[in-house]
Amino acid sequence: MLSCNNMQKRTFFRLPVFLITALLLSACAFHLREQMAMPFKTLYLDAENPNTPFISDLRRSLDANHVQLVSSASEADVVLKIVFESADKQILTLGSNGRVNEFRLSYRISLRAYDLKQQDWIPAEEMEMHRDFSYDDTIVLAKEAEAALLYKSMRSDMVQQIMRRLSRAKPQPLLQPQ
Repeated sequence: MLSCNNMQKRTFFRLPVFLITALLLSACAFHLREQMAMPFKTLYLDAENPNTPFISDLRRSLDANHVQLVSSASEADVVLKIVFESADKQILTLGSNGRVNEFRLSYRISLRAYDLKQQDWIPAEEMEMHRDFSYDDTIVLAKEAEAALLYKSMRSDMVQQIMRRLSRAKPQPLLQPQ
């Protein structure tokens, strides 16, 4: 019976701590990441290679944000053209023995979003990310796995950047000839 009272006392003291924590979190405007409201309902994703991990991640993110992907540009409110996607690895520093100490990983995307009237929603632009990482040729497999994780992280960050741009996109005014 004594252990039952101890359990009730612990629960009694934990409840206010939980309530205070919840109150403080709500007071600081903390909230989970919400879905982005897109200014269009349908999108045609035009990519040179539609089977890359980046395109798959982008499709999933668009689907999660309730954007209907259509099979042709004529059915879409907006066309998102991924002109190119590239991943690159450059030597950043060499040691005194001539061996690589650091690499710079780069991930680039070129894109444009437009509607059926060829009116830009997102003008043609290139987005680029870099990650530097140290290298040790005695643990090659571990460093290759680290590079793969860094590329995956850059892909994910790039998808989120594109989603933020799409959520703020709107038709750009056409330039009038003078």
